[in-house]
Parts: sequence; C-alpha cells; structure tokens
Amino acid sequence: MDELTRDPVLTQGTAIGDLARAVAFLHAFARRKAPVRRPVPGGFAVLDDRYPGSYDDNKLIIRETPDDDGRILRETPGDDRLFAREASDDNGLIVRPAPGDVPERAAELLMAAADETLATRAHRLVCIDDDRLGTACVPAFAAAGYEHETNLVMVFRGRMPTTPPSPASRAAPQEASQIASPAASPVGLAVVEVLGLEEVVAVSRRDWRESLPEASDETIEALARRVEVRPRGADTVGFRGVRAPDGEIAARADLYVHGGVAQIESVLTAEAYRGKGYARTLMNALLAEVADAELIFLVADADDWPRHFYTRLGFETVGRTHAFLRA
Repeated sequence: MDELTRDPVLTQGTAIGDLARAVAFLHAFARRKAPVRRPVPGGFAVLDDRYPGSYDDNKLIIRETPDDDGRILRETPGDDRLFAREASDDNGLIVRPAPGDVPERAAELLMAAADETLATRAHRLVCIDDDRLGTACVPAFAAAGYEHETNLVMVFRGRMPTTPPSPASRAAPQEASQIASPAASPVGLAVVEVLGLEEVVAVSRRDWRESLPEASDETIEALARRVEVRPRGADTVGFRGVRAPDGEIAARADLYVHGGVAQIESVLTAEAYRGKGYARTLMNALLAEVADAELIFLVADADDWPRHFYTRLGFETVGRTHAFLRA
C-alpha cells in the first residue's frame, strides 16, 4: 500500500488517480496503527484489544468483491452487468450469474466474515471502498439490521491560503507550540496550536462525554485514549487546535502526512463554539502547513453539512466509499 501512495501514475491530479491514492493511504494508515491485521474475503480486518468499543480500530476493510472461496472477482471491461463473470458449473458448462447474484452473495460472505472476525466485539463494521459494490450491497446489509453510511473522499483543488505558515508549523509536533492563523477569520487573531497528546486525550474525553452522556467512564476513557495509537499510522502525525478566549479548545483536527500525501482528519468544533469561524481558521492553517504535499484529502459524511463547508474551502469529491454498521 505504501508503494501505491508513491506510484507516479497516480500523481496526475485525475479524480480516479487521486481516489486510488487516497484510499491506499487510508488502508496503509489502518494497517500500520493496528496491532492485529487479518485477511478477510476481499480485503483485511484490523483489531485492537485495547479499545474493543472503538469502531475505527475494529473493522473490516473491503477493497474488492470476494467470491465463494474468498478470492477476488474482477469486472469484465465494458460489461454493464454488475460484477458479471464467466465460470464453469459442475458439468463444465460456462454460466454467467445474474446481475444481482454476486453482490448479494458478496454481502453474505462479508457479514459472515464480520461475525467471525469481530466475534468478541459488540459491534460489526464493514467498510467497502468500491462504490459499485457498496451500493449494490445496501439491500442485503439493511435486511440484516445494518445501518448504512456513504462517505465522500474529497481532494483539495482550491487556492492555498496566501500567508505562509509560521516556522513553528514546520517543526516536529512535540517541538512546536503555535501556528499563526494564515488567513483572516471571524475569530480575529486566533492562532492554531500544536496540541500535545495528553491535551488531545483530555479534549477528546470532554467531547465524547458530550456526545455519549449515558456511556460508562470506562467506555469514554477508551474512546479518548485510542488517539494514542495514531502516531504509528504515518511518518508525520500531528494534532492541531484553536483556543477560544475562555481557554477551551474550540476546534481541533488531526493531520497525517506520509509518502507525499496529507490527510486532514477528525475535524471537530465543540458545540458551544460552532458558527464563529474557528473551523475555518483551523482549516486554513492546516492547508498552509501541508501546501507542498502532492495530494491533500479528507473524508466527509455524504449526508452531513460539513461537506458543503469543505467544498467552499476548495475540496472536490473524487469518489465515494461505504460503511455498514450494526451496533
């Protein structure tokens, strides 16, 4: 996967090339930070016993359509029959499955793999990166009680902030303290800070408690501390935040850089500070910080409002992925 992120064929700025490179980055990041990786039909699973309730750390990642033996089915070029392929039956005759057969069977295989691989977890999460396969599997997963989420892979195509980042932004995360905001914003002279790991854990603990008021302290602590493994996911992993006048972190995000690719992830504005420009200040600083990256991308929920915010900043959708969750 690391090789794919550096493949010169995929650096031409085309939607299909950028999508392939972004997805490869996500796969490699997940593999590097996971203590346990297992092959599953069509892809792989990541597991972390330290955070059993974390969906992101315990899931199946599916790249291609599996067949009954866990092998990969590839589409026939130019064939409009979804996932159709030729195969021999028991009598040696050539047969073609009906268009709906393969996706339905694939969904069954993937759900069975999730039951087996995530047997010790209270949830089942199957992430499918192929848009056509994910779309075709929706009915089968829905019938089995899974919730469906469509995510947009969005690549930055806009103009970079005109003011360059301060020298502090180019230092290692543990050495830098503040990054001057590179563009004017409604919050005025707010600066983007490099956050230490323990402060990120503390802020995450606050935000998870706000989101999950009924959750146990043990669950909240595990969700907050799972951030501790993220530095293993990429060559450069940093945490950034904008502080409100009262001293609280108003908005924060993760930044991952590896092999010429930069991902902006976990962008979050605390509810009390939304609509005041903190997220825009943060995003402008992050973009300026990675302005020399070959590819800058993020992943956004297709059904949530932030995707419009990212579009206004200059991000463009290059593809869709799918997630199926049963909790």
